[in-house]
Amino acid sequence: MLVIGIDPGTASTGYGFVQLTANGGLELVDFGVITTLPNLPMPDRLHLLYNQLSQLLTLHQPNSGAVEKLYFQRNVSTAISVGQARGVTLLALAEAGVRVSEYSPREIKQAIVGYGGAEKKQIQQMVQTLLEMETLPEPDDAADALAIAICHLHSLPMRGLLEETS
Repeated sequence: MLVIGIDPGTASTGYGFVQLTANGGLELVDFGVITTLPNLPMPDRLHLLYNQLSQLLTLHQPNSGAVEKLYFQRNVSTAISVGQARGVTLLALAEAGVRVSEYSPREIKQAIVGYGGAEKKQIQQMVQTLLEMETLPEPDDAADALAIAICHLHSLPMRGLLEETS
């Protein structure tokens, strides 16, 4: 099973494709960021994000996807911007026929590190270990996207059991 994890943002959207192997292991397929220039009008930035994400989905054809839920404490304008990027991301996934799950930052940290208050560096180190990468995954948005994909893959067995009982 191939999963895409997405950490949405208008300036930088992280993506990570992780494959669940036949023996239950994890295999890194692709990861990176989609960046947009801050001087572009917002509709153009969102269009660019949508197009590049759609190309990645066509190229890799994931079975499932996971997106980080919107979380903010103080900066409302940042939350609105991230919300717009999430909307475009969800649209691209829906149009590609990819089933989507959403996870909070706390759920992702808990699934990857075992502690919901983990620091970014801890997440990067665990992603590096789980995917047997030679170096830390960078930038942060790409590392977060890989963590989201891994969180989703770890959650799938439980989700399947819950769906069977409902």
